[in-house]
Amino acid sequence: MPKKVVPEAERRRRRPTRQGTVLSERLIVRTALRMLHEHGAAGLTARRLGAALGADPSTLYRYFAGLDGLTRAIGEELMGRALDSWTPTGTWRADLRALGLAIHASYLAHPHAALLTASRVTGRPREIAVDETILGILRGAGFDDADAVGVYHAFIDLALAFAALDAGALAIKDEVREADEEVWTSTYARLPAETHPHIAATAHLLAERMNLSAYPVVLDTLLGQAEARLAAGRP
Repeated sequence: MPKKVVPEAERRRRRPTRQGTVLSERLIVRTALRMLHEHGAAGLTARRLGAALGADPSTLYRYFAGLDGLTRAIGEELMGRALDSWTPTGTWRADLRALGLAIHASYLAHPHAALLTASRVTGRPREIAVDETILGILRGAGFDDADAVGVYHAFIDLALAFAALDAGALAIKDEVREADEEVWTSTYARLPAETHPHIAATAHLLAERMNLSAYPVVLDTLLGQAEARLAAGRP
């Protein structure tokens, strides 16, 4: 039988850890983020987390439904940080663009956590707040409910897909990533025009662009299409 997650009010009455720290969900999540940064996903275990917190490993189960519950809380934290860093202006397209970039940046700040959580749906309050915000922007702009959900679906999946893609590059060792990036100049730029005329003609442009994230460009394309449909009365 799974262990019962103790309500937050009861957790606050717990004694401090051996390090003199009073545990909380937020502290555990932040410690887990640090461990992911230092050791990657394979290094995040209940035993290591307990040692980092100065607490028994079983303490985790008082706060979360195991490591999977902690994973969901980490995803919620990344979403919440994105929302906290975002300031609305009242212009729907600009607001969605800024929020999308904030989500992408929040995940890239923790690439190992991004890879672990980008495909998860947490159902936790801060994630729900992000979803409510996006849908509110779209409905407020004049999209009907079905179309608002359609744009929301494309918007959030695009942000998380690029977060996972770009985080993958950041999560590998520096020397490996740098070797990958150099392929555009060491291999592609040297292909002869006789056999690869299109690559040869654009090699300098490929070298300039291909190591940058395409997310802002694709995000602008999505929002531009949505704006055009809305203006035409067919959102």
